[in-house]
Amino acid sequence: MTTATRIFLARVASIPVFDPNGDQVGRVRDAVARPRAAGAPRVVGLVAEMPMRRRIFLPIGRVDAIEPEAVVLGTGTLNLRRFEKRQGELLVLEQLLDRRVTVVATDAAAAVADVAMELDRAGNWSLTRVAIREYTGRLTRRGQLRQVAWSELRGLTGVGDHHGIAGLLAVLHDLRPADLANALQDLSEKRRFEVAEALDDERLADVLEELPEQDQIEILAALAPERAADILEEMNPDDAADLLAELPQGEQEALLDLMEPDEAQPVRQLLAYTEGTAGSVMTSEPVILAPDATVAEALARIREPQLAPAVAAQVFVARPPMATPTGRYLGVVFFQRLLREPPSALVGGMIDSDLDPLLPSAPLGEITQRMATYNLVAMPVVDEKDRLVGAVTVDDVLDHLLPRDWRDRDSVVASSDLGVSHG
Repeated sequence: MTTATRIFLARVASIPVFDPNGDQVGRVRDAVARPRAAGAPRVVGLVAEMPMRRRIFLPIGRVDAIEPEAVVLGTGTLNLRRFEKRQGELLVLEQLLDRRVTVVATDAAAAVADVAMELDRAGNWSLTRVAIREYTGRLTRRGQLRQVAWSELRGLTGVGDHHGIAGLLAVLHDLRPADLANALQDLSEKRRFEVAEALDDERLADVLEELPEQDQIEILAALAPERAADILEEMNPDDAADLLAELPQGEQEALLDLMEPDEAQPVRQLLAYTEGTAGSVMTSEPVILAPDATVAEALARIREPQLAPAVAAQVFVARPPMATPTGRYLGVVFFQRLLREPPSALVGGMIDSDLDPLLPSAPLGEITQRMATYNLVAMPVVDEKDRLVGAVTVDDVLDHLLPRDWRDRDSVVASSDLGVSHG
């Protein structure tokens, strides 16, 4: 075991976990403790998140070392069953960060900022120290951060009274949207809505795109209608259309009316297409340039950080206007070609026009066959007037070919559970 005998758990959240061979198993997401009748709760293990969003239990006895940058496991068999918290167990980070507690000696109100586990002489880890900030004035956190013993606080066990989620947000801050979406699925409904409410519009929009449809609907319904419309504006139009398509017609229209007209228009257009066609799965905002744009301009556009890799893999060339539906569609220029040409060259001189575009009515079977045949990550979609109306990307296709509940972590892992419980 590591020479460190006291470890603050929020500081090790998200660090990688390695097996004895040096292969990464996953990342730390939480610690599991069991309260005792006398004394501080004993830590029984860590929760690690593996690829495919599976969370597993790592018994504390399997942990060889906890270092600042990694957790290292000892030898032995790894139980790959999805972790499920037992009754009475405590998920330290999820349930204690930001919990409002009372300092026994002074009856002062405080909020939990972090919790430390400590190694005793018998080789057991327990939750012994808590970092808190005391409330002052009108419940505003102005007090200095300080450490106290677990026994010096009331309110650390039981249901708890949460008055903020700053600590939890700090732990979740560096997660990718897909990982944050997975973490939200592990939170209680109340905490999930609190986190969603606290995220900024752009971050919440990114996370919603990674959640199962039912969770998307529940979170959107919990927001004020004006905020919900703002979130939809931040989402990719195709993702916003997919989400709105799950709502009753009246709610759809109400939210579309609250959106800015120029943001709502492409979403309305996508909703009008038949489900399972190119029109229904395409993005209406691919990278589009006029033929007199330069290679330098094209490279600057595809370097924009908000673009998905599949969208940034090519630029589509069309006559003005450049917003969909555009003027006459001319062809596509792939980014490898852009890298081989001088910055001052015009994209109109390097158009690949051999790729026949899709019609909005093209079914998914035709799309996947053509993308596979020509090794493409995106295909243009044009209307009957030969105007570019969007592009279908490989991630759009996969999203609609997979089962509807593929983003639901429980459905992903259920088929491979081993039937062995933790502890």
